[in-house]
Amino acid sequence: MNIGAHVSTRGGLALAPGRAVELGAECFQTHPTSPQSWRPIAGDDESASAFRAAHKAAGSLPHYFHAIYLINLATPKDGHREQSGDALVDHLLWADRLDAKGVVFHPGSHLGAGFGEMLPAVIAVLARVLQETESCPVPLLLENNAGSGACIGRNFEEVAAILDGVNSPRLRMCLDTAHVFASGYDIRDAAGVHTMLDALDSKVGIERISLVHANDSKAELGSNADRHENIGDGKIGNEGLSALFQDPRMARIDAVLEVPGMEHEGPDRININRLRSCAGKPGLD
Repeated sequence: MNIGAHVSTRGGLALAPGRAVELGAECFQTHPTSPQSWRPIAGDDESASAFRAAHKAAGSLPHYFHAIYLINLATPKDGHREQSGDALVDHLLWADRLDAKGVVFHPGSHLGAGFGEMLPAVIAVLARVLQETESCPVPLLLENNAGSGACIGRNFEEVAAILDGVNSPRLRMCLDTAHVFASGYDIRDAAGVHTMLDALDSKVGIERISLVHANDSKAELGSNADRHENIGDGKIGNEGLSALFQDPRMARIDAVLEVPGMEHEGPDRININRLRSCAGKPGLD
């Protein structure tokens, strides 16, 4: 398991690989554009070359894009749904250009229309995105939701319904530990982790998970609140996170931190070392 972190692209995407190395990350995730803007990813041949050079200098660490937060594939509003699909196409094409291993996205909210009612539309827009990028090998990674409001992907059954409906090897899953806990899966100890992983394997298939967002939770079990906490300081705790990240079924999957950090400036080396400890890996100096 590679253990890494979400890193800032402030000042340019080419700075991200070096920031990952400074943290001691073995993999990393970035927002290639502002997560709250519809603007396409800005770049040209020169900026792409600069990133690739920096990435190579940093040891070609596995890296992932996180798509913008405005994406909503489940909305009854056709224009917003298609705009969301276009944003995913843009992310996939740039991910391919910069050798990213996947594009993580939040599937969105049905806005009260109902999951079953909007599922065919979600499947259709994802199929369109994958068809328009069929020459691109980069997968889309659907992130499970904490369960708030009308957001979809709140449990493994909903995630599986989307993945099975699209039925493409390029549509996979990103498992967020804080979201799993907030949505009602008790992973505070080894027994709970085992039960959760069995359910995940039965419904989705662990082989379809490409990435883990490794986060403790400020929110209580089943609260449906998406609130990340530093490793070991939240409601999940070290016992549960250690059981999860030392389970053999997780060994091949990259893990990136999305925690607030000790100085509230994002993932840091302290949290990298805490997660390494949970995974049974030696700490970094």
